[in-house]
Amino acid sequence: MLDLFQYTFFQHALLGSLFASIACGIIGTYIVTRRLVFISGGITHASFGGIGIGLYTGLSPILSAAIFAVLSAFGVEWLSKRSDMREDSAIAVFWTFGMAIGIIFSFLSPGFAPDLSAFLFGNILTITGTDIGILMVLSVILTLFFAFFLRPILYIAFDREFARSQRIPVALFEYILMMFIALTIVACLRMIGIVLALSLLTIPQMTANLFTMNFKKIILLSILFGYIGCLGGLVISYQLQIPSGAAIIFFSIITYALCKMGKSLYLCTLKQIK
Repeated sequence: MLDLFQYTFFQHALLGSLFASIACGIIGTYIVTRRLVFISGGITHASFGGIGIGLYTGLSPILSAAIFAVLSAFGVEWLSKRSDMREDSAIAVFWTFGMAIGIIFSFLSPGFAPDLSAFLFGNILTITGTDIGILMVLSVILTLFFAFFLRPILYIAFDREFARSQRIPVALFEYILMMFIALTIVACLRMIGIVLALSLLTIPQMTANLFTMNFKKIILLSILFGYIGCLGGLVISYQLQIPSGAAIIFFSIITYALCKMGKSLYLCTLKQIK
């Protein structure tokens, strides 16, 4: 195992995992608190439309996916606010539209048929220095944004009506946070892919929530559990020669299950003692 640290691709994987854990830990806590998991799933799958357009036009698939995902996030946010459109219907529209556009343009792209499995399931061992740079910049921006605006974000996450009564521009913050959700999802596509991206935004937060209800502490613990999941997944991927994205999510779910059972056992023991 120690020999792995000599390889550049593994060093990239470790750095990418760290910055992805920071970004997902921060924005994922907001997602879980606001119960935006389904919306995030819609944005994740809608980003596939941008990948298809990028492959067809010759642009960077990640860049086109980012643009498409942000526009889809804004579209979901706008449609869900309309009285004549239910939120789940708005999500379904962009979810299916993005997937359809992605499939159509992927198969229309000139030359050899593209390998879509890398975007669907990810491979953390193929991330480049540019991918790490994007994740690092995004992590820094998210950290600064939440540090400066934590109070209004908390108000919006728990009680939007109260936030409005405090003259907080709720709509502006919601659009900005939706943009961050979309960008975080796209930034993690090379690591764990479209199919599994949502898991890194929710499972560490669920695990952290077993130990605390404090928003700040959930963020910190989510980053920790996210990175532990990435490291454990990398080890499993290396030992069993399986895709790293799936291994990361598998290890994260096992970690959650063990923490859940450990907490239940602790509470049962505590009751017996009393």
